[in-house]
Amino acid sequence: MGDLTAFRKEVSGWLESHCPQSMRRPMPADEVPSGGRRARYKNPDTRVWLDRMAERGFTVPMWPKEYGGAGLTKEENRVLGEELKRINARPAHVGMGISMIGPALLEFGTEEQKLEHLPKIARGEIWWCQGYSEPNAGSDLASLRTTAVEDGDDYIINGQKTWTSGADNADWIFCLVRTDPEASKHDGITFILFDMTDPGVSVKPIKLISGLSPFCETFFDDVRASKSQVVSEVGKGWTVAKRLLQYERTSIGGIGRGNQRVATLEEAAADYVGLEGGRIADTAVRSAVTQQRMNDRAYQLTMRRSVEESASGKAPGAVSSMFKYYGTEQNKRRYEVLLEMMGTRSLGTVVASENAFSDYELETTRGWLRSKGNSIEGGTSEVQLNIIAKRVLGLPD
Repeated sequence: MGDLTAFRKEVSGWLESHCPQSMRRPMPADEVPSGGRRARYKNPDTRVWLDRMAERGFTVPMWPKEYGGAGLTKEENRVLGEELKRINARPAHVGMGISMIGPALLEFGTEEQKLEHLPKIARGEIWWCQGYSEPNAGSDLASLRTTAVEDGDDYIINGQKTWTSGADNADWIFCLVRTDPEASKHDGITFILFDMTDPGVSVKPIKLISGLSPFCETFFDDVRASKSQVVSEVGKGWTVAKRLLQYERTSIGGIGRGNQRVATLEEAAADYVGLEGGRIADTAVRSAVTQQRMNDRAYQLTMRRSVEESASGKAPGAVSSMFKYYGTEQNKRRYEVLLEMMGTRSLGTVVASENAFSDYELETTRGWLRSKGNSIEGGTSEVQLNIIAKRVLGLPD
């Protein structure tokens, strides 16, 4: 306990002196610190904050120091999180590198792959995207048809991926390819990494109902990828893919915990419903906000207990499906409460003139539209319920 007290004091002092004031305010959508070779920072402090946190290893605090982390224990990581929350600090770095491919490489990657990729992820130098879903292989992911054919020290990759988040800005991709068309559909898959600037890679953004284009179609035409970038073994990619999905689902399940502009129900209630004696004036809205906060708190405590009970502190396991399902449903409910409070002020994305609406109102309605995708990405809610039934509850098929 004494060591944690000293650690808290040291971290608190460091954060107070190193976190820019502008990084202690809610984060607009156009200031998300994804990093990458083509990153442009609207707020210069975003890059300053990323660099300072990366130098301490705090962008990936529990990763080993040799891979760019701080080597913190679970208890120390919890203290760091509490101190960041205390000063309302934004995340210094986000993205699939940290939440998905990084943890997978720690578990399955070779030492050479770890040393090549993990420090770059920790420093925000590379933006990653995920090459999983295909036009005819969504929920049935193992039916994928993108092929990889041996050619000396390389594989030649041909095929198509869809819903490739951030592919138009990504530097590297972690991709599922079929290396053995004669094997069973799960056994013939290989997990490989390659650069998105390699010849033969092309990307086409997909415009969504929210008006944004975070997803893309990605095409591979005779793309050459080195065999040295195969993660785990050839033909064993499905094992890596499943584990990475568990990391992804845990990350998606935590949605809404970040420091985002549309994060506070209480502020929205004060603006759109009004207060009486310091309380939300409308009884029904007050009840809905209170219930949402109770559910948020119970969920956060459950996630914390799961981490503390984890024997290894690494792989999340099948319980990640529970977090993904509940977290995304909770996020959707939160936006429903927000829009109910806003009333007709939530119509900014569907009326002829958006100029009559504030940026907050437009972003909140777009966030509500985007939240519907939470129940699809990373595996649909129906898939998660099946996994919970089989792997968590042990119910018969």
